[in-house]
Amino acid sequence: MTAQNKLVLVDGSSYLYRAYHAMPDLRADPGNPDSPATGALRGMINMLQALRKEEPSAYAVCVFDASGPTFRDDIYPQYKANRAPMPDDLRAQIAPIHQVVLAMGWPMLAVPGVEADDVIATLASQAAAQGMQVLISSGDKDLAQLVTENIVIYDTMNGKRRDEAGVLAEFGVPPSLMIDYQTLVGDTVDNVPGVTKVGPKTAAKWLQEWGSLDNLLANADAIKGVAGQNLRDAREWLPTAAQLVTMKRDVADLPALADLAMREPNKPALAELYDQYGFKTLLRNLGETGAAQPLTITAQSSGNGDLFAIDTPTAAPVAASTAAGPATAAAAATPSIVRETGSGYQGFTGTVQYATILSWDDFDAALARWQQAELVAIDTETTSLDQMRAEIVGISVSTAPGEGAYIPLAHDYPGAPEQLPREEVLARLKPWLENAKHAKLGQHIKYDRHVLANHGIAVHGYLHDTMLESYVLEAHKPHGLESLAERHTGRQGTSYESLCGKGASQIPFSQVDIDTASHYACEDADQTFDVHQVLWPQLENNAALRGIYELEIASSEVLFRMEREGVLVDAPLLAQQSQALGTRIVELEEEAYALAGQPFNLSSPKQLAEIFFDKLGMPVVKKTATGARSTNEEVLEKLAEDYPLPARILEHRSLIKLKSTYTDKLGQLALPATGRVHTHYSQAVAITGRLSSTDPNLQNIPVRTAEGRRIREAFIAAPGKRIASADYSQIELRIMAHLSDDAALLNAFRNGEDIHKATASEVFNVALEEVSSEQRRYAKVINFGLIYGMGRFGLAKNLGITNSAAGTFIDRYFERYPGVRRYMDETKAQAKEQGYVETVFGRRLYLPEINSPNGPRRAGAERAAINAPMQGTAADLIKKAMVAVQALIDAENPRVQMIMQVHDELVFEVPEGDIDWVREHIPTAMAQVAELKVPLLAELGVGDNWEQAH
Repeated sequence: MTAQNKLVLVDGSSYLYRAYHAMPDLRADPGNPDSPATGALRGMINMLQALRKEEPSAYAVCVFDASGPTFRDDIYPQYKANRAPMPDDLRAQIAPIHQVVLAMGWPMLAVPGVEADDVIATLASQAAAQGMQVLISSGDKDLAQLVTENIVIYDTMNGKRRDEAGVLAEFGVPPSLMIDYQTLVGDTVDNVPGVTKVGPKTAAKWLQEWGSLDNLLANADAIKGVAGQNLRDAREWLPTAAQLVTMKRDVADLPALADLAMREPNKPALAELYDQYGFKTLLRNLGETGAAQPLTITAQSSGNGDLFAIDTPTAAPVAASTAAGPATAAAAATPSIVRETGSGYQGFTGTVQYATILSWDDFDAALARWQQAELVAIDTETTSLDQMRAEIVGISVSTAPGEGAYIPLAHDYPGAPEQLPREEVLARLKPWLENAKHAKLGQHIKYDRHVLANHGIAVHGYLHDTMLESYVLEAHKPHGLESLAERHTGRQGTSYESLCGKGASQIPFSQVDIDTASHYACEDADQTFDVHQVLWPQLENNAALRGIYELEIASSEVLFRMEREGVLVDAPLLAQQSQALGTRIVELEEEAYALAGQPFNLSSPKQLAEIFFDKLGMPVVKKTATGARSTNEEVLEKLAEDYPLPARILEHRSLIKLKSTYTDKLGQLALPATGRVHTHYSQAVAITGRLSSTDPNLQNIPVRTAEGRRIREAFIAAPGKRIASADYSQIELRIMAHLSDDAALLNAFRNGEDIHKATASEVFNVALEEVSSEQRRYAKVINFGLIYGMGRFGLAKNLGITNSAAGTFIDRYFERYPGVRRYMDETKAQAKEQGYVETVFGRRLYLPEINSPNGPRRAGAERAAINAPMQGTAADLIKKAMVAVQALIDAENPRVQMIMQVHDELVFEVPEGDIDWVREHIPTAMAQVAELKVPLLAELGVGDNWEQAH
């Protein structure tokens, strides 16, 4: 979507309810519980600000429900009869919300006689018909009936976007059938009955089978059982239900698209409103507002009454580039900041004091204060996000919330003031930064450590990382500083993009004027300190969570050293592999042309469909949301079972991915001076505690194909050294035995049995020594499949057997391992009750969808509830192993270097003479990091490259 060709439609009624329930009980006067409620108002402002920033558009409108009955009440007097009345605190905020929306520059609509959804549907349909791209911002699933190629729905509360494919995946039917789906299911919120006892699964199944509600009703007599009778009983009602759930797309007398242009915010009016309702932080962020200017509402009207409003003083439309472009003015003076989240935190409530250090006298005075402080927050401003290549532009430090100082070191725009010499400043800071006795704090400290290391400074004394504090407390939420400050302290900071722009027009931080840069940098350090004072007490007083946090901090140290060391890659070998893959890719194209009887674009779904289904007569496996014949990977895999052409297409795609992602790229990622790649390990991404890696992504190197395994051959040791790989054996199955306390599983591991043979013996009821290789293979799939929540359909597909046979195997498994079934049932129940599950060591794994009314989402969360404690415990164990092994190496053999961590594996670069030491000590150290009910087992291999070490 381009901003100039985009219309954003905000479901204001949905926004205000969600804002009301999401925000705490804020008041205009925090000390007076009888002062006006402001939570919904503040939440609304936050949501609209975020949306405007994230989705810049030339046209937009915020649509609210008008008061009074609608045409649906005439059709069905009981419509929405069960809805509770609007809370008084929310009702009192409606008028202020309307005022703020207009002052923020959003046109606003409220049309009597229809609902906000009908207005949205009409405007969306009209704009899409004119070739516009439409984004509807709402959490209302009913709007899914509007989705087309040009209309998508975006839920800002969870980041979900519903396009055509998303609707099909979520509901089981395309948008074109959503009205039929909603008619069958009904809507309990709006008191619209559907078919009794027919839920989402049945509705989707019927519509998939019969193609439409009309066709379903025409064949209702063929539907068996109670559901069929209920359908027949509802025949007379369903046309009325369809009327109620169908959104009008022809609401009359709506404004023209040109009248829906986004406007500049009316800053004077906003300042007055923010001051009136106690939003001091928002008021501060407005900067200079100019002379007082009233909010003057101009409304267009029709026979239906007032229905469109704009704020007259700022009626000039906003150019799309302006809405998203960088700020140019320096930050204004900052008034006092007050806590607005109701978090109970009683820290900073004063005036911010930020300083820019441009003289040695100021530097010496500041450094003396920092050296005496109990804890300091440090942040670096740099030339790049590439941690191995980034250079320092400036450093900011804070010793308390509301306070900060910035040392600009490399701002180079025309007219920039003289700055202290970078290398001399860093030399003077080095003793303090490298002294572990001086306690330090940061946000994503691993990055700052790399940046400072690039300048020869080995920082010690980092005790805290706000990103990791957040990750341990709420892994399922964002962990960026801007998000943390807003969520935990009610403070909104200056965004990087507002200073530097984004995309091709983004300027380097070194070209931001120093006054503006200083405010931004000081704010980062200041807010890091502020957020820490909110989060740390929650960890400090919880033994289990504090233990996980200390593990993450220790892991950060080891990961920093691993990233710094890097791993050597064989660039000539990668070039040979790229050439071989390129040759094979061309061969596959020629083979595909021969099988198809003509040349074609192997990446074109349209051409593939024509050749597969029209020319070669292959069966249509499934269709896309738009009704087109699908040729996605799942379809190709199914067709490849019987046809050679889809198999060639799959191989072609996999080789192209290998070539572009790894063999072409790995050599380019290596630092020219060393020939080593330095992957970036992300700790705060996976909610299970697992690490992820980028540039390169080590976790996703495919190992099931020969071509994928060859890539690992390019990870080599330096001359005179070898690669060693140590990994845990069957770690998640061992954790399952521990968690489930199942006697048979525990005995199998304690006795050192082959767990897959032991399972096969139980499931197939044969003696252990009589288990065949095929039975063991089946048992292995069952063992791992059940851990990941695989049902009989998935098991049947994996084993190539019938659903009935798969169900029989699963039943036998649970008969032999009843403790596993008990663990699964109890874990799901616990997750539903408390919203999270825990690892063996106390890491919390949150499951926001565990009580979702959406069946597929809830089922996914239930599967995750079973698997997450195992994956999370495995993540905890490998981190414990990483920390313990590094401590062992430091104490006894620092010649050994830990260079990679992938899944349950640690990889080392080892001098030839130290191989025996590694074989003796590393597996033992890994096995002893925790004591479970079954023994941990780590195995080690050695080779000239990573692949050989397996």
